[in-house]
Amino acid sequence: MNLRIYTHSACLDHDTGPGHAEHAGRLRAVRDALHASGLPLDWQDAPPATRGELLRVHHASLVDRVLAGPAGSEIEWLDSDTALSAGGPEAALRAAGAALAAVDWVMAGDDRRAFCAVRPPGHHAETDVAMGFCLLNNIAVAAAHALANGVERIAIADFDVHHGNGTQAIFERDPRVLFVDSHQSPLYPDSGHADETGVGNIVNATYPPLTGSRAIRALWEDRLIPRIDAFKPQLLLISAGFDAHREDPLAQGMLEAADFAWITQRLIEVAERHARGRIVSTLEGGYALPALAESASAHVAALAGQRG
Repeated sequence: MNLRIYTHSACLDHDTGPGHAEHAGRLRAVRDALHASGLPLDWQDAPPATRGELLRVHHASLVDRVLAGPAGSEIEWLDSDTALSAGGPEAALRAAGAALAAVDWVMAGDDRRAFCAVRPPGHHAETDVAMGFCLLNNIAVAAAHALANGVERIAIADFDVHHGNGTQAIFERDPRVLFVDSHQSPLYPDSGHADETGVGNIVNATYPPLTGSRAIRALWEDRLIPRIDAFKPQLLLISAGFDAHREDPLAQGMLEAADFAWITQRLIEVAERHARGRIVSTLEGGYALPALAESASAHVAALAGQRG
């Protein structure tokens, strides 16, 4: 089994200002933990996405706005918590480009998996709106790229504690893409309710604050994994947010690092049955640095074939 890590130093240059939860220290913590893990990782620099690749899922108005950067050298706010800095355009291009390169590499062989250690995250960005710390939707750009290159069935699994509203909105009318998402409710962005089913390709599993390991694992075991299994995806994509951890300051999940490894292992089993083992995962949320580092390492160790 081959495992690559796609990342780029430009992702550290996106400045969200003092006190912001989504800051460069998050990515440093993840990269440092992976370097210290002893795992056999193949590190790759992420190329930039092209404008055409972004336009598969985003309106030109949003792409041009993000790539233009702020009007001056200061941070510009696209909404109340989504910053665009001078380093934002290149960081966004590399974050999306990491997922694109990962898809190309994974689809070129069997038993290939990739993790994109990037920021800013992406799953809240909708077709024409940047929101929730997200400038461009990295996982959606990757899925659209795979579809454009002949993949017929793609499953996207999102275990971030916040609902991936952007990913859902982009693909809710496309039966070639199955989107399954577990998330806390009520919580930002107040979407992802059970009755949001798209064209039968959207599956949302919600849980209340302070829900622990047993209940969240049951959502995946009994509801989400069977839906992915029945869909028989040719490629599995993961929005890997680690903010359902009990230490995270932005939500009230009660998971531990071992729970993220367990979900990852279940997803690997599905990929091995239907997708020749092919998985691309990209970093989304996670805002308590020690918990984020530990959880991301557990996730990548599972992708590398280690069982907890």
